[in-house]
Amino acid sequence: MVELEWSRAIELPREARSASKPSELRIAWVHRAPEDQVLALYRAAFAAGELVPSPWWLRALAEEKLPSREAGFRVEDRIDTLLSRRPGWEFVPWAADGESGYWEFMPSERGRAGHLTPTTVLNTARHSGWIDVLPAHSVSTPEPIAVQGLAGLRARLGEFEAVR
Repeated sequence: MVELEWSRAIELPREARSASKPSELRIAWVHRAPEDQVLALYRAAFAAGELVPSPWWLRALAEEKLPSREAGFRVEDRIDTLLSRRPGWEFVPWAADGESGYWEFMPSERGRAGHLTPTTVLNTARHSGWIDVLPAHSVSTPEPIAVQGLAGLRARLGEFEAVR
């Protein structure tokens, strides 16, 4: 039953698929319920022994790497503020179940290099910079590039945007 309860906890209504920024996706139970209840249900679902679809910030919070859910929201919002001001970047709300969406650099898709998948910025719990970049690619998915926070992303955007 805990798996069903978790599934409902991360479920987003269909209209969320038209979100244009991460804050518009924060309407599921995991975004609104008291943080301690969210963590308790997540840990119960995770205890069943399988990976649980969940937002990156919740995985980081459960591992005590992130101080709060709000801190994760701030990371997402700051990335969105940076990228939404730059031409070519689009927020994609339809990420994997439970995830927070990601940003794609559209000029890197089917440009001069002919890549089928654009450069992608996404949040991660795998390191404390919270940002990974997947370079534009066509065949196999490359290893993500760990970026050290918003300052690191800002510093490397020219490099990431150069692939067209």
